[in-house]
Amino acid sequence: MANPKTFSQKTADVTRNWYLIDASEAPLGRVATQVAKYLIGKDKPTYTPHIDGGDYVVVINAKKTVVTGNKEIGKVYYRHSGFPGGIKDATLKDVREKNPTRIIEAAVKGMIPRNKLASERLNRLRVFEGEDHPHAPQQPKKVEVK
Repeated sequence: MANPKTFSQKTADVTRNWYLIDASEAPLGRVATQVAKYLIGKDKPTYTPHIDGGDYVVVINAKKTVVTGNKEIGKVYYRHSGFPGGIKDATLKDVREKNPTRIIEAAVKGMIPRNKLASERLNRLRVFEGEDHPHAPQQPKKVEVK
């Protein structure tokens, strides 16, 4: 019996697809895990942990993001200016009114591994408030989130 070699993907062999996900179809956590899976490339049989083989993901309807339970007023987003006493907080309801794309971006960022590839993966995430997006020429494949 021959000794099979372990497959390791090379950077030159990476092919990137485009996916379209509607955030109004499923709860925030399910949407974020699906998006993170595509950004990391875990859906591909050629997945290699140290190579960034992920795809581009377009998320639409961020303003209509579905959350369960009491998260609309109970979930709090924090940011810090870097100065003493510079911490600011906002509930999910406030963030949805001012910058709804931040909801999806923060959820996906929390599900991406913290390593050297994280920023490059997050750069391939495109989030839009409504139905319209400028990535129609890329012909993204619509993905149903269950």
